Amino acid sequence: MKNAIKVLQIAFTYIGTVVGAGFATGQEILQFFTRYGKWGTLTILLSTVMFIWLGTKMMLLANKIQAASYEDLNRKLFGEKIGQVLSLFTLVVLIGVNSVMLAGAGSVFEEHLGLPFQVGLWITLVATFFLLGRGIGGVMKLNTVVVPMMITLSLAVIFNTAGSPGASRFFTLTTDASPLAVLASPLMYSAFNLSMAQAVLVPIGSHTRNRKTIIWGGITGGIGVGFMLMAGHFALSSSMPGITQFEIPMGNIAGQLGTTIQLIYILLIFMEIFSTFVADVYGVTLQLKQYLKVPSALLSISILAICYMTSQFGFSSLLSILYPLFGLFSLLWAVMLARYKET
Repeated sequence: MKNAIKVLQIAFTYIGTVVGAGFATGQEILQFFTRYGKWGTLTILLSTVMFIWLGTKMMLLANKIQAASYEDLNRKLFGEKIGQVLSLFTLVVLIGVNSVMLAGAGSVFEEHLGLPFQVGLWITLVATFFLLGRGIGGVMKLNTVVVPMMITLSLAVIFNTAGSPGASRFFTLTTDASPLAVLASPLMYSAFNLSMAQAVLVPIGSHTRNRKTIIWGGITGGIGVGFMLMAGHFALSSSMPGITQFEIPMGNIAGQLGTTIQLIYILLIFMEIFSTFVADVYGVTLQLKQYLKVPSALLSISILAICYMTSQFGFSSLLSILYPLFGLFSLLWAVMLARYKET
């Protein structure tokens, strides 16, 4: 029973880390899968295989080398110097992404709950700080609450879509995209999200003693991510092409289920932002602790302060430059992880 609970904790944390704000709004599913019509289903299956295989392999490797942070993993894959440089690059991107997520959390409070933007930021920051004090256990417990709610909403969306006139469109939609673009999209999506998720999956692997628990947690988590991708794709396909005009397409679909469900969905968007934000800050804290011999609490406060300051003026211009570079690094990173053979 203890192992089963641990497997679910790993799986839920895996899902919660990958399923961030972009996923929750539906924009990621739309851009990487649904826009490719009937091929979207096959590319989601390919992504699911990658999440199961590489996510599990990452955690097992972290367990074997007892990695203190994702930097130890990158050094193992790329060598000492290159691994260090790539880890610092990952650090900058993670802080940038976290700043955008923090601003997104503030926007949820402002636009949907009628509270000031700054109140949303401070609630997120304070709650994050207290959760970080509980270590990886706190991150995992948060996801055991958030992810089942996300899965339940996904099931509600599936059942609602199944009765709609466009329910079979995910089988018939066509695309003008080239076969190369169709194939590259799930590879980029999986590689990018796995390289971002290493901030929390590496410490999970290191802190889990039983390797079988890691394997089953990785398999269950990968399947869970695939299921949620498929649920979103199924729902979005039924409303194509009109759904592309909405900034939060999944919000529009949730609105069809009634006001109560829409409010729950808004709460879930915030919780998904929050769970990913906590996990990433935790991973960054672990990496910096290898360089700076200061208390973890002080490092966490410093990272949160940086995220707060950068969330005030936005990080979008810098991320527009960093994201494509990080996308290329993610593909290289995924190839190195796939090729790595344990000795």
